[in-house]
Amino acid sequence: MKRHVVLELSGIERHYGQGETRLSILKGANFSLHRGEIVALVAPSGTGKSTLLHVAGLLEHPDGGDVVLNGNACNGLSDDRRTAMRRSDIGFVYQFHHLLPEFSAAENIMMPQMIAGLSRKEARERASALLDYMRIGHRGDHRPAELSGGEQQRVAIARAVANAPLVLLADEPTGNLDPATAHYVFDALEALVRQSGLAAMIATHNHELAARMDRRVTLSDGKVVEM
Repeated sequence: MKRHVVLELSGIERHYGQGETRLSILKGANFSLHRGEIVALVAPSGTGKSTLLHVAGLLEHPDGGDVVLNGNACNGLSDDRRTAMRRSDIGFVYQFHHLLPEFSAAENIMMPQMIAGLSRKEARERASALLDYMRIGHRGDHRPAELSGGEQQRVAIARAVANAPLVLLADEPTGNLDPATAHYVFDALEALVRQSGLAAMIATHNHELAARMDRRVTLSDGKVVEM
């Protein structure tokens, strides 16, 4: 059975600089991500991992090529439309959790849902269910400063999937955690992806975690290649 392509990068070019000084980061990069698939992006620092994720997540415009999200070509879309697609279809997890310090764990997860139009009651129920799934339901009323690093990152993952996106993009989500905590957080992330059927691309330096994913890719001379 042919798997459904959720995210496709086609001929992506990304350059920085002006005039005679131009740094080419992505040079005709192609990549496809299928529903229910977890792909590891493993590459040295400075090769363009974050740039690729930013382009894939509609945070940056490519200088060439196109991003196709669930069959919809994104090249030429207005900024408002790109923002709307990011909110509804894409979840982000970063190395630093970026939780809002003045809000509880549950409120951090409720925020994107309420922005999307859910009632406070609906958002709280969904946040509670996600916290339970991530095995930190008892920490929902705690603020980020009262949580461990692993707990903070599990809240960040729950927040990223709160609006049931099609794609989850994660940039070194376990990079700041000790090995045991990193495995625990990845276990929770993997279970969530498998249960929900979303597609995930995870940039990581952790080869042991990368080996557990469905595929591994790297960046070589500005292109995505299979490992």
